[in-house]
Amino acid sequence: MSQVLITGATGLVGGHLLHLLLQEPHIYSIAAPTRRPLEGSPEVFNPHDPQLSDALAQVTTPIDIVFCCLGSTLREAGSKEAFIQSDYTLVVDTALTGLRLGAKHMLVVSAMGASAHSPFFYNRVKGEMEEALIAQQWPHLTIARPSMLVGERHKKRLNESLLAPLFGFLPGNWKSIKARDVAQAMLTEALSPRKEPVTILKSGELREIARRR
Repeated sequence: MSQVLITGATGLVGGHLLHLLLQEPHIYSIAAPTRRPLEGSPEVFNPHDPQLSDALAQVTTPIDIVFCCLGSTLREAGSKEAFIQSDYTLVVDTALTGLRLGAKHMLVVSAMGASAHSPFFYNRVKGEMEEALIAQQWPHLTIARPSMLVGERHKKRLNESLLAPLFGFLPGNWKSIKARDVAQAMLTEALSPRKEPVTILKSGELREIARRR
């Protein structure tokens, strides 16, 4: 039985993952700090605060597994500084909270093309986030690098709406992937015996793992 912490539970992947966690008999308790209150999840400990770091600080019980599904876009964040806050700082804060509470496995949604040396700002921030988590020396760290995500968001993203049909025809890891499949793959990995300290899963691998359930 595992106790889990999840951030990003109001997002596309995080919403699917929270739903799966609530149905999973191996999960004992769920802490899901958010900026705005969750609806219809009384089984979940849901500290909420417009400042997510303040909501995270309210999680004090032991944790076994950490899921981080935080993710924005530069357009959505509004500035480079705000994007770094949401996609780097708060991800690192999630990880540090999990380590402080005893977690042994961290699973995070990153992005295809993530690299700290990328000339592209978005990919560079994602890569720097990955490097920061690796430097924390988790016993087990799983990094999901999906391609274009497919699913119904509460707030539409213009680029996703326009490009998703195109990405559906691309080969291999470039092919778009359902957000639910990413969530399912993360849960499957979390409950599976780990062999490597750091595992990086691209879209093709995420799809394959999701099919096992």
